[in-house]
Amino acid sequence: MLYRGRRVVLDTGVQEAGILVDGHGRIQSVLTGEQLRAFEGPQEDVGDLVLMAGLVDSHVHVNEPGRASWEGFLTATAAAAKGGVTTIVDMPLNSIPPTTTVANLRAKLEAARDQIHVDVAFWGGVVPDNKSELRPLVKAGVVGFKCFLCPSGVDEFPHVDAAQVEEALVELEGTGSILAFHAELCGDQKTDEITGDGRRYSTFLKSRPASMELAAVQLVTRLCRQHSVPCHIVHLSAAEALPLVRAAKQDGARLTAETCHHYLTLAAEDIPRGATQYKCCPPVRSRGNRERLWTALADGLLDMVVSDHSPCTPDLKLLPPAGGGDFLAAWGGVSSLQLGLSLFWTQARGRGFSLQDASRLLSAAPARLCGLDRRKGRLAEGMDADMVVWDPDRSFQVSESELQHKNKVNPYTGRELYGVVVKTILQGRPVYEAGADKAAGSRQGKLLLDVNCR
Repeated sequence: MLYRGRRVVLDTGVQEAGILVDGHGRIQSVLTGEQLRAFEGPQEDVGDLVLMAGLVDSHVHVNEPGRASWEGFLTATAAAAKGGVTTIVDMPLNSIPPTTTVANLRAKLEAARDQIHVDVAFWGGVVPDNKSELRPLVKAGVVGFKCFLCPSGVDEFPHVDAAQVEEALVELEGTGSILAFHAELCGDQKTDEITGDGRRYSTFLKSRPASMELAAVQLVTRLCRQHSVPCHIVHLSAAEALPLVRAAKQDGARLTAETCHHYLTLAAEDIPRGATQYKCCPPVRSRGNRERLWTALADGLLDMVVSDHSPCTPDLKLLPPAGGGDFLAAWGGVSSLQLGLSLFWTQARGRGFSLQDASRLLSAAPARLCGLDRRKGRLAEGMDADMVVWDPDRSFQVSESELQHKNKVNPYTGRELYGVVVKTILQGRPVYEAGADKAAGSRQGKLLLDVNCR
């Protein structure tokens, strides 16, 4: 099958081209010019719609098994397919058990099997007592590891201190794996001692100041300089930490950093009283902070944009006392897996970002982070034929009834977003088509554990 169009996003630019898919779901060749005009086989012409590599969301909390009432593989991957995401990488915590041992990984695989609409890879976790499990988890096929430098919010995934991080880095040297950090360091900050009206967002913001991120990034960049293991900062929200990231990169540290759609879209000044659907950790900060993150993306200092899709049940998110929710008590996490492409493009389109930038930040860079870039993230010969067809010029209003997430609470309901996904294609076959009642290629995703993917 040939998929062709006039706005195909390739490494060389956006141009008229055709993506020829072989019988194994790989890209056989990219046709342009006379080759494209001469092709006479079966084909689908998407016209002026954009044809781009499927998104790779490397930061998703699926929560199954153990907390499947929060989110599960079936609903998460259906949401991904509807949003143009063809690969998700599941985070190691919020499920019970967490992905901190090979046995726990097997439990996760059993939960996912035969339930996935898109491809799924897995992060492992670093916790205080699992150093001996790290190399076996690498061998089992996790893409890398994540740790917390402050309490994670769930008891079964405790945070680590600087000495334990160093032990993990020593253990991971030579494996080709990566260590990702939730970069908040509590220090003397006692979040449970913050006083004030919990219904005011400013009260919550005081409990997670930018200094927590700054202290953590100082630690991460120091350790990254000292060890040969690649390090990654997840969901960077505080612009004050950007100079530290820049200095580490300039010094040759193997460091990457991501930010999230909510930090690029929302602003603290606009969050209503009691609107706990906006709560996440690290928190959404000021408008000025948001613009500095966009500048860092434009400069290439921030490497990618991901969802950090972290849902829960409505009772944990809203916790409504009289007059609104309590920001200090509510679960911290934003659900946006299905909306990532549209959230990004709505903000990026007026800031000079191109379709190629979108593909690089949402597809190619996350695939490279997770060692999936031999197969994912680009439209090129030999890659998996994972594609999204979308209209960057059309808008829609976010409606909970259209969301495939198991729980619909989110801060975007009612917003107008640009970028409508028309079709999502996984290894040459449609898994979502606009207007269809359900995914066209139901549950055809694969578990990405083979080291050849990396």
